Amino acid sequence: MTIPESTENSPPWGANIKLIAGLTLVGIVAAFLMRFHTIVVPILLAFILTYLLHPLAFRLSKATCLSWRMSVNVIFLVLMISVIVLFTLSGLAIVQQFQSLIGLVESFIADLPDLVADWSTRVYAIGPYQLDISQYMSQTSLESLTAELLSVVQPVLGRAGGLLSALASGTATILGWGFFIMLVSYFVLADMRQIPNRLVTIEIPGYDADIRRLGRELTRIWNAFLRGQVVLFTLTVLVYTVLLTVLGMRYALGLALLAGLARFVPYVGPLVTWTTTVLVALFQGGNYFHLDAWHYAILVVVLAIIVDQIFDNLISPRLFGQALGVHPAAVLVAAIIAANLIGLVGVMLAAPVLATLILVGRYVARKMFNLDPWPEPESDAKQLEYPWAKWGQRLQGLARVIRARLKRGANGE
Repeated sequence: MTIPESTENSPPWGANIKLIAGLTLVGIVAAFLMRFHTIVVPILLAFILTYLLHPLAFRLSKATCLSWRMSVNVIFLVLMISVIVLFTLSGLAIVQQFQSLIGLVESFIADLPDLVADWSTRVYAIGPYQLDISQYMSQTSLESLTAELLSVVQPVLGRAGGLLSALASGTATILGWGFFIMLVSYFVLADMRQIPNRLVTIEIPGYDADIRRLGRELTRIWNAFLRGQVVLFTLTVLVYTVLLTVLGMRYALGLALLAGLARFVPYVGPLVTWTTTVLVALFQGGNYFHLDAWHYAILVVVLAIIVDQIFDNLISPRLFGQALGVHPAAVLVAAIIAANLIGLVGVMLAAPVLATLILVGRYVARKMFNLDPWPEPESDAKQLEYPWAKWGQRLQGLARVIRARLKRGANGE
């Protein structure tokens, strides 16, 4: 069969045609995102779930000799059962605890002017010293400071209260979106081994090496963040739940989830957690240790700070290392911007998105000035160091030794 000459000698596009095609493609993508913006976040969460479950499916398929699809079926069956059980046992309790927390903070904010007026007229004895706040700040300045604080905090609390009311009244909607996310993730993961690599490979003449390097750098960033952050969030919630329950704190589960979410926002996140914990300790009306409210609040917040310091200095460096390479202050600004764009998911993904933008921006800037886009040698990608992975390897080694000894004993050796 003879190929037509027009197909063999396809004319190249000129610069203007390329520009028009590129702008048209960008416009189509932007219009699609604006028209279907409500499903962008669920689809994003579905692909994140797929990315997180892929290594588990691979290891299960390899260890049990199950087919890929059967391994995926087992994983999602266990995941569905776990989610249903968790939601049944504690889903409503979580929402109720968050609502109670916000109600407590709102009550404190409403009473704050009277509390400030009362505190400013008292004289506090600290050992042999006495502190009279009225000597350093006038009543008018304290009232203006309180008014400024209320103007900032009250809108935030109003949005949070509205969100929780929507969560409590929209259980069916939450379940529907959750089912949609898991369904999309299931189909993508189940057929992942049937997708050839060439479908996801970008081929640009002369830029193959740069694209491969960008792909490896982006994989390193997102792999470290997604898997590391999931582990860090889970550990934080577990540790805080145990700690606050042992201390006899009310709303222990709600405060633990707040502490887990605070790990995504540097500086401000932990401060919000500590402040809320102090308020709960002050106004819960009693404790196991029969301490005064202030002494009990100081004990709780000191232990919370110690736990956060352990996570910041011992656990987080082992999980993330230098994978992101972004200053926490920049992450905080990015989280504020992302929260206004796509809400809570934007806060959670602010750090890797910012690291991605910095990586791509540095590459584009160096190419524009005809510089080497990769001035530093590529570092070896390191696997995340999970503590339980070493424990599992040790248990497997111990099991092999026990089996070998039992086998030798059965053979009479």
